[in-house]
Amino acid sequence: MTRPHFATGIAAPEGPISLADGSMYVTEMTSATACVTHVSPSGKRQVVHKTGGRPNGLAVDGDGNIWIAEALLRQLICVSPSGKVLATLHGDDENGPFLFPNDLAFGPDGHLYMTDSGLPMVDFLEGQNFVPNFMDLGWDGRVYEIDPKKNKVIRIIDRAIRFTNGIAFDGQNRLYANASFTGEVYRYDVFSTAAPRREVFGNVLQPDTQTGFKGPDGMKFGTDGRLYCTVYGQQNVTVLDAKGAVVDRLMLDGACPTNLCFAKDGKAILVTEVSKGQIERLDVPCAGLPLHYPSVFGS
Repeated sequence: MTRPHFATGIAAPEGPISLADGSMYVTEMTSATACVTHVSPSGKRQVVHKTGGRPNGLAVDGDGNIWIAEALLRQLICVSPSGKVLATLHGDDENGPFLFPNDLAFGPDGHLYMTDSGLPMVDFLEGQNFVPNFMDLGWDGRVYEIDPKKNKVIRIIDRAIRFTNGIAFDGQNRLYANASFTGEVYRYDVFSTAAPRREVFGNVLQPDTQTGFKGPDGMKFGTDGRLYCTVYGQQNVTVLDAKGAVVDRLMLDGACPTNLCFAKDGKAILVTEVSKGQIERLDVPCAGLPLHYPSVFGS
């Protein structure tokens, strides 16, 4: 059941983070805004930090600092709750610069895991829309492991993905990332002694006659062991069970959801949606799986 929207009038929202007091952080991705915004439970907005590019995914560490995947500037940026820049990272000498930092998740090891969609934004977007031949471009989507304390890339876990997007850890500390162009969700055992291997976990696309782009975006796990994945252009949050099978599709008001987080006050998800510029609240049967909040700059 769809409840009243958490907030409206937000410019291309992404990267939702639910805070303990019932407020949220989101990014606003339009060129006119390009900022991280704090949204109160009443919907009041306050800009925390303006990147000037196209901020996308967010993660918060144990000290309350905000980590930003900045797609246009091709940076990972960390800012304090007051908006002061604490760190930036552009890539490394071995693998070159980041191309399109997209989404973030802290792991149980305290490292930050990041998807990079695999092509600079200026090569495939015109405003908020894909260029006509976007599917034929040379995509090299990646999954990065980053040590935030050392501000250093540790490794590329996977690459050559067709538009890497959402990222999340499950309750067994396995890492998941999705590919927007294929609809697939991949799983990785990043803590095994062997090199992580890409395993197809499931696919969130539904067969229909709809025209235009659709594909998985941000995602999170619930305490029920299910993966809740926003599907851009499909107007729903698709739910996969522990075996990767589709068990539900939660319909939305807006057609283009970008990401979600679980509300702190109970069994609900908060979904960022760009076509109407809003955060939708939907009831779900569980709370969110607890996220990891390592202390990065603290003692």
